[in-house]
Amino acid sequence: MDPSKEFLRRLQQDRLIASIKSPKDLESFLETDIQSAFLLTGNISVIKRYVDLLKQNNRFVFLHIEKIAGISYDKEGLKFLAKFVKPTGIVTTKSSLIQLAKQQNLITIQRLFLVDTDAVNHGLKMIETIRPDALEVMPGLIPNMITKITYKTDVPVITGGLINNDRHIQEALQAGALAVSTGKSWLWKKSLNQSLTLETEEEFK
Repeated sequence: MDPSKEFLRRLQQDRLIASIKSPKDLESFLETDIQSAFLLTGNISVIKRYVDLLKQNNRFVFLHIEKIAGISYDKEGLKFLAKFVKPTGIVTTKSSLIQLAKQQNLITIQRLFLVDTDAVNHGLKMIETIRPDALEVMPGLIPNMITKITYKTDVPVITGGLINNDRHIQEALQAGALAVSTGKSWLWKKSLNQSLTLETEEEFK
């Protein structure tokens, strides 16, 4: 199966993505059944070890490239990631990096901040041009904007940022998000994961 399609299929099951912001979070994440992680910690000397650990545990791992110290934001930086570090893909706010990552056969997630109407409209235009595999909109506490964005693009929408409890997650999913990313490890519980699947499974029938 195409790696991008397999990733999206697993998201339909999990509905959660773990945002890993410290090495300690790696251990907490591996104790859950969540299959996808955004890595926002590490540097050029340790990132391969983190990625290898997660992949050995059959997880999808995406590097938020702007958060990884020592990685250049250019063609050579993306080549290094694809050939040496070998993550599943990248998360980035930079459209130019999406294009470079696609050339290296990495799955791509474009992050878009809902700053104002102009930023949203410009972001959606770029999405239609560069066609990332998924779009992450932030913050995740604006359900009506999530709904509007899902109507305006067929790119799968993930949301995150300021997610602090189960209700925030449920509201984002009900607004149309495919999945929610959160760095709050207490929300990575198996019981929550199962309840999200049960409460939202009708959307995928």
